[in-house]
Amino acid sequence: MKPTFLSMAGDTTKALGRTVVDSQTNFGRKLMLIGGFTASGFRLARGIAIDPLGPRPEKLLRLWDYERCPHSRIVREALSCLDLDAEVRPCPQGGARFRAELGDGGVPRLEDPNTGGTLVGSSRIVEHLYAKYGAGRPPGLLNVTPVRIMSGLAARVVTGGRGAIARPSRAPEKPLELYSFESSPPCRMVRFLLTELELPYTLRNVAKGSPRRAAFIERTGKMQVPWLHDPNTGWQGFESLDIERYLEATYATR
Repeated sequence: MKPTFLSMAGDTTKALGRTVVDSQTNFGRKLMLIGGFTASGFRLARGIAIDPLGPRPEKLLRLWDYERCPHSRIVREALSCLDLDAEVRPCPQGGARFRAELGDGGVPRLEDPNTGGTLVGSSRIVEHLYAKYGAGRPPGLLNVTPVRIMSGLAARVVTGGRGAIARPSRAPEKPLELYSFESSPPCRMVRFLLTELELPYTLRNVAKGSPRRAAFIERTGKMQVPWLHDPNTGWQGFESLDIERYLEATYATR
């Protein structure tokens, strides 16, 4: 009989005593979520709603990302505001799964197979995304470089150390699928763990005003994020804590 998620979670909890996720429930987790709301406030909730859209890409974008990096955050905001999907390859500190692919460059890095281009750095990436898939130019104040850096660093401080350091994990055969939008603190909690475990995933943005929300509701039954689907096991579910417990039980090895 194939093990169920609950049995796997139970086995993991017994093996580790307490999982990382379970050790962060209650008060500590509430503080993290409050920090997430504060972080979104520093960026005036960018990523909660879409901007005017341009042509849609035919092929999936690919993003090398570090959840804790303020420059990476700006790129994810742009993806969310432009209603764009991307295959995300997390690159936390100490990570070995995808960092080697960066070569001498850093994060964020974007490959756009629709144009054949590879871009490094948030300014170049955001300008490219708005030129190709938006109204032509990124919105003003929040995309000025000093404001990007300061507001991104402030957001990093209030969300603690989650999503920073790589942890041992088992690599999935296929990327996971996460429905999300950037400024949601519960979605951020899931992305923290995906980053720590270096789990590749397809990020599907459904911010407010997204024309794809109807199809998402038809698929899942309601408009709620985060929602995770794991094509490797067939598991799917809402609620950030349930998702994190599933990821811990299925992919964390310590």
